[in-house]
Amino acid sequence: MTKQEATPQGRLAIVGAGVIGLSCAWRAAEAGWAVELIDPAPGSGSSWVAGGMLAPVTEAWPGEEELLELGAESLGRWPEFATALALAADAPAGLRTEGTVVVAAAAGDRAELDDLANYLGRLGRDVSLLSARELRRLEPSIGPDVRGGLSVPGDLAVDNRVLLAALRAAATRAGAEFVHAEARRVAGDGVELADGRWLAADAVLVAAGAHSAALHPGLAGLVRPVKGEILRLRHRAGALPPPSRTVRAVVDGRPVYAVPRDGGGLVIGATQYETGFDTEPTVGGVRDLLRDAERVLPGIAEYALLEAAAGLRPGTPDNLPLIGVIPGEGSGGGSGQPGPLVATGHGRNGMLLAPVTVAAVLALLAGERVPASVAVADPTRLAPAEPTRLAPAESARR
Repeated sequence: MTKQEATPQGRLAIVGAGVIGLSCAWRAAEAGWAVELIDPAPGSGSSWVAGGMLAPVTEAWPGEEELLELGAESLGRWPEFATALALAADAPAGLRTEGTVVVAAAAGDRAELDDLANYLGRLGRDVSLLSARELRRLEPSIGPDVRGGLSVPGDLAVDNRVLLAALRAAATRAGAEFVHAEARRVAGDGVELADGRWLAADAVLVAAGAHSAALHPGLAGLVRPVKGEILRLRHRAGALPPPSRTVRAVVDGRPVYAVPRDGGGLVIGATQYETGFDTEPTVGGVRDLLRDAERVLPGIAEYALLEAAAGLRPGTPDNLPLIGVIPGEGSGGGSGQPGPLVATGHGRNGMLLAPVTVAAVLALLAGERVPASVAVADPTRLAPAEPTRLAPAESARR
């Protein structure tokens, strides 16, 4: 459906133009909303440096079964989401369907992998144990240190930068307008910008990732930055080709992943630090990533190193995202004004959870129930740490 065919709905202000904000802007504009997307640098932040894994099964962890179910539902929506996006943007969406292998590089790592396989098997998830020889038949670039692993064909990947370009094009074609500015605070009826301007709206969506908590008192203490570093490599002539599948590995107990890109590209990542809003990659982080990745894929020693970068994943206390309505106040501070919508706190799973998050946001905008699996992400499950004053405007920068 194009915006011209949709019934006009009102004005929607979205704060944050990462993968979640852009996805919601595109779909909401198609549904008839007059969308203003507020971000000083659209398509940047953690979405720009993401690995792009769509991996609910290989990200699974005991005790986080609700997150696994949410991710599995969203993954099931991804093929349709990607097809619709490619049509709307007249550009590729970047979806990769080759699947994932998880490998172990030492005896202790193999025991951890066996535990993961047993856990996933009890949950009825599709995984297959592979010997080292079977792994190398699938992916000849995997080195001799690898002791064995799992095949998880259903866990996919997406080229994050191709995806962001398509989302921006689709949102623009649907009529969304970009406001290149910082947001200072939000309410249910509008957004105050850092320069003092007030943008009135019929509905507001907070999708500012790790910076969301600074925008509304109801989010205080619920979203925090979790730093992650990535490296972007490129295959060079004479070196072993990169894997065709995503390769996730455990190396002496440390996680590392390698996600292929078209044209011989490879994204390496998995570091995780609680260091506030620090976005500088460190020498130690780069060293650790290269050391562990080379244990699994020795051929990368001959690759070109194109980029080292760091992003801020938006973490929450229970690792579930925040998708719903936060209790709010009006622009004048009155308690009668409904609060803004929120779609943030997706942690490592922003790319994965984009389709189901969009479905939930559109349902909320229409006054309908969200998909059943999304109910666990209602922000009212968590109480703010304390009623705080809004943070300074510079803390709200995305």
